[in-house]
Amino acid sequence: MTGAVPRRIVTGHDAQGVSVVLSDGPAPVSQELPDDGVYFHEIWNTEGAPTVIRAVEPEEPTERTLAVPPPLRGTKVRVNEFLPGHLDEHGLQSPWHRTASIDYGIVLTGEVVLVLDDSEVTARAGDIVVQRGTNHAWANRGSEPALVAFVLVDGEFEPSLADTIGGLDGLMHGGPRD
Repeated sequence: MTGAVPRRIVTGHDAQGVSVVLSDGPAPVSQELPDDGVYFHEIWNTEGAPTVIRAVEPEEPTERTLAVPPPLRGTKVRVNEFLPGHLDEHGLQSPWHRTASIDYGIVLTGEVVLVLDDSEVTARAGDIVVQRGTNHAWANRGSEPALVAFVLVDGEFEPSLADTIGGLDGLMHGGPRD
């Protein structure tokens, strides 16, 4: 893919309640971090739960805020492309971060290394990582780009776990480099 923007197809309803395609084209919001070799492609996000299903969205949901975690009680779908050879001195491509969310990372192509506090695991095409609010980073240490689709669901730490991890002050709230 190498920076190519994924196609997004959005459905909805017409005035008679008939299901229709509302848009079909490239994901409208993409961000490149060239020094890191990472592309972020925002596909969709929702705010609140339950999510209100409308015939047509009043605004483009991906243009709300480009942040890593999903909105409060919301969801986020993004596709990240990790290019090989863009690692920092610790062998990481993304910064260490933790979010109050459950994230499903579906490796579409290539392989990516999930780095945790005490270990690393390599995920390959077809593998799915269930990230449960842990401190982590990502790295593509291979020779081919890795394409990963992420589905993020807002969460809340159990108070005893929040105490065990040293509190919630270190949570990531902003964008990829905030």
